[in-house]
Amino acid sequence: MVSVRGLNFITSLLIASNTMAESLDRQFINPASGYTQVVAVSANGVKTLYLSGQVSKGNTIESQLRGAFTAVQQQLADAGAELGHVVRLNTYIVNYDPSHLATFKRVRNEFFEAKNRPASTLVGVAALALPEYLVEIEATAILSKSSNE
Repeated sequence: MVSVRGLNFITSLLIASNTMAESLDRQFINPASGYTQVVAVSANGVKTLYLSGQVSKGNTIESQLRGAFTAVQQQLADAGAELGHVVRLNTYIVNYDPSHLATFKRVRNEFFEAKNRPASTLVGVAALALPEYLVEIEATAILSKSSNE
């Protein structure tokens, strides 16, 4: 049995949760079939961008990495951001082999400066959505809502 004090606490949490949800501004950028490429969430002067996994066609891991990073860059631009705003990367490589790490780093370095690189996770997977995809990259970016930087 919940006490009156407990009910008051739960009610306060529900009210705070509803107020916080109402104060969030959500923008859906580049909707695709069944999902959105970028969801921008703004609150308290901060805009966070959540990018869906970006893929690219190509015959090699290197070409697909380059294409996926280019797609990330384009999605960010469509949302008013750039690669310097990225704080988190998740990269998935089909049939990952440790030799892929050097290729990943070389291509990533073409897009991100050595200073202040985003937090990153690299995961080897058995497969992605379609068999021709060897690489998928997700990103999270944060920028100031007021200055869009």
